[in-house]
Amino acid sequence: MTGDSTRDRRLDRLRARLSEQVALKDVPVTLPRAGRTYSILTPTDHDRLLDEAETDPEQNLPYWAEIWPSGIALGDVALARAAALAGHTVLELGSGLGITAAAALEAGAELLAADYSAVSLALCRHNALRNAGREPRTMEINWRAPTDELLAHADAIRGYPRILAADVLYETRDIAPLLALTERLLAPDGVLWLAEPGREAAQRFLAAATALGWGRESEAHDGPWTEGTNVRVGVHFLRRPGS
Repeated sequence: MTGDSTRDRRLDRLRARLSEQVALKDVPVTLPRAGRTYSILTPTDHDRLLDEAETDPEQNLPYWAEIWPSGIALGDVALARAAALAGHTVLELGSGLGITAAAALEAGAELLAADYSAVSLALCRHNALRNAGREPRTMEINWRAPTDELLAHADAIRGYPRILAADVLYETRDIAPLLALTERLLAPDGVLWLAEPGREAAQRFLAAATALGWGRESEAHDGPWTEGTNVRVGVHFLRRPGS
């Protein structure tokens, strides 16, 4: 009972802080393969978030504020492959609203969730705690200019055995930085789990990784997704050359 009370108070504090920054609503999200339904706190005023992005020096649009099929699919994979995550220090690049994070924590991962947006990270903490009973560690990063803290943490554990990324490739300018950062942070025998819905930037990322000798296995996920979105998500398991 004490644990539930402490969690509820923490959730109330997180939600109150978030409500000061953005309008919110609760949305049920079902992981179709696992049959697990999460209640996800999500922003409602996307126009305001777009207006705020105009002053961002990186011009990063608030992609994180949407519920994307890729995050749901990767959450399904996390639960299906829990043995590959349980007890391991795992990095998620681009935490979004925390759907994948909640599943990874349920699977037993020790998760570090990283995102460019502080609001995204706060929502990730809230939604993970609400649905998985645990919060991830979080870190605000720009993967085009990764912080010393992120690099040092990877070095201390000799690289992450798993890096998770769902629908993070919208723009071609991110292909080279993301590939370089993954190579820098991934353990020698580690695996990048990348979920993507067929965007051109993601296909070019996969082609670039293949050209550099990265190995890849893939599987397809067809939903059904929240709000009836009709898209096939590819989930790819990429290993660095020679591993």
